[in-house]
Amino acid sequence: MRIAISHDTIYRYATPARSVIQTLRLTPRNHEGQYVVAWSIAVSADTKLNQHQDAFGNITHSFTADGPLDELTVHVEGQVEIENTQGIVKGAIERFPPDLFLRETSLTEADDAIAATARRIKADAGPDTLSVLHALVSWLHGDMMFDSDPTHVATTASEAFALKRGVCQDFTHIFIAAARHLAIPARYVSGYFCRADGVMEQDAGHAWAEALVPDLGWVAFDPTNGISGTDRHLRVAMGLDYLSAAPVRGAQTGGSGETLSVRVLVDQAMRQMQS
Repeated sequence: MRIAISHDTIYRYATPARSVIQTLRLTPRNHEGQYVVAWSIAVSADTKLNQHQDAFGNITHSFTADGPLDELTVHVEGQVEIENTQGIVKGAIERFPPDLFLRETSLTEADDAIAATARRIKADAGPDTLSVLHALVSWLHGDMMFDSDPTHVATTASEAFALKRGVCQDFTHIFIAAARHLAIPARYVSGYFCRADGVMEQDAGHAWAEALVPDLGWVAFDPTNGISGTDRHLRVAMGLDYLSAAPVRGAQTGGSGETLSVRVLVDQAMRQMQS
């Protein structure tokens, strides 16, 4: 499947900012089953995009835009060809041993409630790691409600689990916390998801997890949708949690009253061309 992306991140300032610094993880890489056909990033301000790689091998771009700025737009556009690999991730850059992804972070710490639930699920699913992970996905998809209102960027796995609701970021943090508690390496993935129901416009990108399965390697699991990775999942960046794989992070100097709006269009490229 060829997926087409158009993604705008728009900052507005009630009082103009003197300068803005941003780091972007918005560029996907090629790996087995994923080929980037075309991809571009444009910033509305007169600035230079500097390309780097972070510690995990994600492609990053950074820039500093000088003001005064009352509005700033980051526009991403591209097409990526994706094959269905049954969720198995091969050929991706691996700079760290899998055990690194057992490390807890402030966003993925398993509290007593998550730990107890993870142990119960493992007891019911049996010793097979893949079966345990599928059971974790089914549990989260059935037990949690998707709702963007109660959570925010810094919501932890334990906070979202207590609420029993959240966004894809929260589902993913809980899945990672539970898997790591069971000594299964797991990591956070940011990217895009092309919905099968034809809905193109989305409020943000998507997030899911990858976990290490013996004899298979890294396998993608999407607890928000209750599925494994498919040819509708476009992988962009990965890390220990949201903060190390965030699409956009930055800061401003001066100014006040910042508001953020995001518009994401995700569709099949052929269907988009025919329309």
